[in-house]
Amino acid sequence: MSHKTVSTPNAPKAIGPYNQATIHDGIVYCSGQIALDPEKNEIIEGGVKEQTDRVMKNLSEVLKEAGSGLDKVLKCTIFLDDIREYPAVNEVYGKYFVNNLPAREAVAVEALPKYVKVEISCIAYI
Repeated sequence: MSHKTVSTPNAPKAIGPYNQATIHDGIVYCSGQIALDPEKNEIIEGGVKEQTDRVMKNLSEVLKEAGSGLDKVLKCTIFLDDIREYPAVNEVYGKYFVNNLPAREAVAVEALPKYVKVEISCIAYI
């Protein structure tokens, strides 16, 4: 069994005791990404659409560093602070997943880290 951690400067550094992702036996487990700009380490400006776009870019960079990509995502979990934003998140999310649609769930939560509107995690293969 092989196991390694993933870290890239092209996505936000972990803001707690965890890694951006871990790889185990060819499967990449990406931690939830929020709308942090990796260069400034600040939440980006804008609403849920802008935040979802930044989240997807961050996930893409982590997957790339792991030797994977959005086209190899098996499952995503979306956390929203307001379920009414679900259609707007879907609109942006759908631009990143066109042909190879992963399994997915969306969950409304009371609050997210740094009080962002959306957080997304995923599982992919290499």
